[in-house]
Amino acid sequence: MPTKKKRPRRRPEKPPPQRRRGSARRPRTTGRTPAVRTPVSLQYKVVELSTVDEGAMERALNEWTAKGWNLDGVQFAMRESSKRPAMAFIFFTREGAAAEPDEESARSKLLRLSESGSTARMAWASEPESESENRPPFHPLSAHERLARLAGLDEPEPREEGLTLEPEE
Repeated sequence: MPTKKKRPRRRPEKPPPQRRRGSARRPRTTGRTPAVRTPVSLQYKVVELSTVDEGAMERALNEWTAKGWNLDGVQFAMRESSKRPAMAFIFFTREGAAAEPDEESARSKLLRLSESGSTARMAWASEPESESENRPPFHPLSAHERLARLAGLDEPEPREEGLTLEPEE
């Protein structure tokens, strides 16, 4: 059975009236002026839970919300072998002034790091002189040299670049 073709709608002779700008109905106001918030930067707090259970999460949430932090979200880290999460990260926010970066101290710290080449040496250099006198002199070691000393070897073995196989005769 053939299907009937739909007839096109009949166009009205008169087009719909044009709407005027500003003639749309505006929502009724209560007479109060709207509260305008000034943009405030947010501070963030991340709490890591290595034991994920109801009690640990409840304690963390109650502790940080009591301190004025607002819950922003929870992220779980899952194990492949289990359906229970291995860890949880709870994110909190609160309004507050953004911490001003101290560019001068950051530059001086980077400069000291580049000159010394070691964070441990920098940490020792920042201690008061009375404490640093008791410490042995700092000599930077490579990880390989440190392991050799821990193993009791006098001299570290030379690094092998690659093994070469000699042909059998």
